[in-house]
Amino acid sequence: MDSDEEFDMLDANDDDDDFYSGGDDDAAAAMDSDDAGVADYEFIDNDSDDSNDVTSHRYQQNYNVLTEADIRQHQEEDIMRISTVLSIPKFSASILLRYYNWSVSKVHDEWFADEERVRRAVGLPEKPVVEYPNASELHCGICFEIYPRDKMHAAACGHPFCSSCWAGYISTAINDGPGCLMLRCPDPSCSAVVCQDMINDLASYEEKEKYSRYFIRSYVEDNRKTKWCPAPGCDYAIDFIVGGGSYDVTCRCSYSFCWNCTEEAHRPVDCGTVSKWIMKNSAESENMNWILANSKPCPKCKRPIEKNQGCMHITCTPPCKFEFCWLCLGAWSDHGERTGGFYACNRYETAKQEGVYDESEKRREMAKNSLERYTHYYERWATNQSSRQKALADLQQMQTVHLEKLSDTQCQPESQLKFITEAWLQIVECRRVLKWTYAYGYYLPEHEHAKRQFFEYLQGEAESGLERLHQCAEKELQVYLNDEDPSKDFNEFRTKLAGLTSVTRNYFENLVRALENGLSDVDSHGACSRTVSSKSLGGSSKGRGGRGKAATSRSSSSSRNIDDLGHWSCEHCTFANVRPASVCQMCQQRR
Repeated sequence: MDSDEEFDMLDANDDDDDFYSGGDDDAAAAMDSDDAGVADYEFIDNDSDDSNDVTSHRYQQNYNVLTEADIRQHQEEDIMRISTVLSIPKFSASILLRYYNWSVSKVHDEWFADEERVRRAVGLPEKPVVEYPNASELHCGICFEIYPRDKMHAAACGHPFCSSCWAGYISTAINDGPGCLMLRCPDPSCSAVVCQDMINDLASYEEKEKYSRYFIRSYVEDNRKTKWCPAPGCDYAIDFIVGGGSYDVTCRCSYSFCWNCTEEAHRPVDCGTVSKWIMKNSAESENMNWILANSKPCPKCKRPIEKNQGCMHITCTPPCKFEFCWLCLGAWSDHGERTGGFYACNRYETAKQEGVYDESEKRREMAKNSLERYTHYYERWATNQSSRQKALADLQQMQTVHLEKLSDTQCQPESQLKFITEAWLQIVECRRVLKWTYAYGYYLPEHEHAKRQFFEYLQGEAESGLERLHQCAEKELQVYLNDEDPSKDFNEFRTKLAGLTSVTRNYFENLVRALENGLSDVDSHGACSRTVSSKSLGGSSKGRGGRGKAATSRSSSSSRNIDDLGHWSCEHCTFANVRPASVCQMCQQRR
């Protein structure tokens, strides 16, 4: 394990080794690698013009997936290192490492700074506190029986107890949980630790197995550089090391999660936003908002009532049975034709004009707007999550069933059909990113109009590109899967799908980069003072279809593409600007 001084988290905005920063040619290799197990969703860019950029931005995995055997090996290496350097037994070295959370550097620093203080704190006395050099028989301090010396055992402190009392004490501690790893001497006045050699001598086989499992778990759970994969039933651990700015990791079980907060992978959205979003989804606050927006309290019993018919005459449920007007909440006995009848209330309209009901109605209207806004973002968040799950299932079926069939039908080796797998991997990853952009958009301050406009533009472009790619991979590919003979236009389909994959990846690169930079490319003063319509500049999904198509036959890294309408694409935000413009009208970056 590396020292803690080397374990400085890299800036999450460092793009050199990030997911969307190149190194895409490693994707297919990562997918098939025995070491990686599952691809880290790196995608291949088929444009040869980008070869230099790919080489200079090679993706580096900044974590290792550990099996139980790997954990044992790392654990043994750390123990041996401490034992050798400090010249102490291995059992004592393991006690020191557990006390300092398996930090080798911390043990070194503390031990060489003040060895005596460390021994006192940990419970490793250099020599026994009590000694009985000539006694042939000793009293057990627990059962108070007298036993021959060879039937007595003691920790490093020297306090003697009989074998049966020790066995019962150790058994109880192990069955109580992982606290047995720092078990202390039974003497109330002593803090000496019980080493593993005594556990091995006095515990039963089942108890030693349980102790061993606690010992392995402590290496992962107490070590700040290592965490278990949170996927249900997964026994792999993740060792996070220096080498990249992203916290997103992918276990061999195929589950991707954020190493920092252990929630599912959510880049480019930060952990704080994810935490708030998940809490909001599970909280009762939205239930209260719904009740406030869609119901009114009975004027008599105050229970909330939802109006389920068109008439304004409301009757509360038993035992209340109070009849009142839905609009003004007044008793129905005071209403009639002169107050507006069943479907209106002149009293309410008059009171509303006078401002009597303004505050309660405003509160209800605010709750309704808040609920509608939350529902808007949540529905799209959930829809993309559902689409991602379906895409994962389609990807698995493609790899296990369809590729072999397609290879036979089109008379092409499976190695030449990797563009299909790459397209599906791109779809899966983009669905994940798109899903979390809706959580980002929900918490984006509404008063920052320029940032919101820029965000919605980038999100719309990315979503439009993804839908084109998904439709091509899902619907158009089906034609070739149903064919029984080789198709002449299969190579054209290859070019189209590979091109859409590259274009979609570009859109999401820009989206991820912009969100991780806090939409800093936006000139709040310039962009706020203008209303830039993507439609008027050919930025709608319809208007940009030609540009997207053309991009499939050109380098995806070319940031100054000229589309069929004569617009050039900004390399920072992909906005389509008119040809004469030298500055992007969205992010104010020069051409």
